[in-house]
Amino acid sequence: MHLGLEFGGGLELLLEKSVKVHKVEVQPKGGEVKVTMRGLLSWVKANLIKERPEMFVKGDSVRPGVLVLINDCDWELCGGLDAELEEKDVVVFISTLHGG
Repeated sequence: MHLGLEFGGGLELLLEKSVKVHKVEVQPKGGEVKVTMRGLLSWVKANLIKERPEMFVKGDSVRPGVLVLINDCDWELCGGLDAELEEKDVVVFISTLHGG
């Protein structure tokens, strides 16, 4: 499944070369028919995050303070971790936490 992923608010600094926009191909996890947000987060952690993964994920979800949008809609309204993604969906991750 082809997806667009975007990282902002500083999360892009955790990725190789700090690239904000990624076009990726993700396959459903074993036994699943569709890619879920739970599966996508696991894939992102394993394939895109190059340093300090604890700044992005906590357990099997994103850290508190990371806003997640699926096609410009809050992921909690789409089902959260169980939200099923469709071909060419765009998922945006934005950190709302800043040091000071």
